Amino acid sequence: MNTKLAIKTGVLAAMLACAGLAHAELTIGVVMSLTGPGSGLGIPAKNGFALWPETIGGEKVKMIILDDATDPTQASKNARRLVAEDKVDLLIGSAAVPPTLAVADVALESQTVQLAISPIETAEGKDAWTFRLPQSTAVMAGAWWSR
Repeated sequence: MNTKLAIKTGVLAAMLACAGLAHAELTIGVVMSLTGPGSGLGIPAKNGFALWPETIGGEKVKMIILDDATDPTQASKNARRLVAEDKVDLLIGSAAVPPTLAVADVALESQTVQLAISPIETAEGKDAWTFRLPQSTAVMAGAWWSR
């Protein structure tokens, strides 16, 4: 594991631990492509959230899921609402790259941790609050070369 990844992982773990201590519940905001061209990815992801536990570390989990319609402008609006109005502790999303990049901008501005479930590439310095969960596009596209 490289140093940057280790630091980001440690920061994420500490923030999630502190979020549970600072609030009576952990509020997670999900911006997902439930309609539009990315819905084939977003709907199964949303269905997976139904399997999440109701508590984490003894703290109640509240999940707010909003549809970005696979539109970066709508994704940005949703993320801003989740941060400003719902005071989420964590952002997750989106299923498609363009909306995920829009959420990443809001995560950076608001200093809210984002778990990106699509393989985005952010500019250096714009990734301080975003953690990409899947492997990079280069790894996914080039995996068959290694055989």
